[in-house]
Amino acid sequence: MSRALEVVAVGPSALVQDLGRPGLGASGVGRSGAADRAALTLANRLVANDEGAAAIEVLLGGLAVQATSLLTVALAGAAAQASVDGTLVGHHAIVNLRPGALLRLAAPPTGLRTYLAVRGGIDVAPVLGSRSTDTLSGLGPPPLRTGDVLPVGPEPAAPPIVDVAPVGLPPGDTVVLRAVLGPRADVITDPAELTGTTWTASSRSDRIGMRLEGGKLRRVDEAEMPSEGMVRGAIQVPPGGEPVVFLADHPVTGGYPVVATVCDADVDRAAQVRPGQGVRFVVVPPAWKETPATVRSNLSISTAESG
Repeated sequence: MSRALEVVAVGPSALVQDLGRPGLGASGVGRSGAADRAALTLANRLVANDEGAAAIEVLLGGLAVQATSLLTVALAGAAAQASVDGTLVGHHAIVNLRPGALLRLAAPPTGLRTYLAVRGGIDVAPVLGSRSTDTLSGLGPPPLRTGDVLPVGPEPAAPPIVDVAPVGLPPGDTVVLRAVLGPRADVITDPAELTGTTWTASSRSDRIGMRLEGGKLRRVDEAEMPSEGMVRGAIQVPPGGEPVVFLADHPVTGGYPVVATVCDADVDRAAQVRPGQGVRFVVVPPAWKETPATVRSNLSISTAESG
């Protein structure tokens, strides 16, 4: 039988994701791709795939898949409890599935998104060079449903070189995100309100953006602005004053001011923040202005907050 995973159950959401569609923003096509790119690439490295191979992004567990042949898989990101035919298996580790084996994921204790990579990659048809599902534009394969059969590509020539990766898990307490002020920080009356507030991730958050509650950033005036290009990590302030951190499926342009941008290294961590979890921002200088001392300080913040 051909190499494939059959979807037996789907939790809140399960999507096929790779590293997205770079370079198409001028045509109005966002990059999309995995919300937590570090977790996707780690899962792929464990099974010796190319880092950008397509995998399954699982929101808050609930996924169950059955192997149609002998397959090697790995899980990364939020540590959803995993079992194969009722026997618990490891996270950030290689797992072998015999034909007919059922892999099931429970809800993770912390974090939001778990990545299931299979050796050979999920081999659905690419759209504009990517197998990612873009929830904003509708490009790519539809969200997974019970009964879907996902073909798996040929095994790569290189074998896996490690069995387990000792990687920290997403934190369950307040997450600190580094950000660079601008380009429109001058449109709010007090930029310090961004860093002086402990925000709460809203239940209205999704792959487009993490919406924050718990305070408001007051604007100098309500004058409309021309649309500008948007990037992953941009902190946009809508008229209501509650900021939104753009994530993987953000629009390519927007008309609300961007008062700061989360450092790219921290955007993956933002994608693992659960509704109700606290978020704080620390302003850092742009990379081209950093001194060795600020680099060490920023690394200390990132290391301490990653657990």
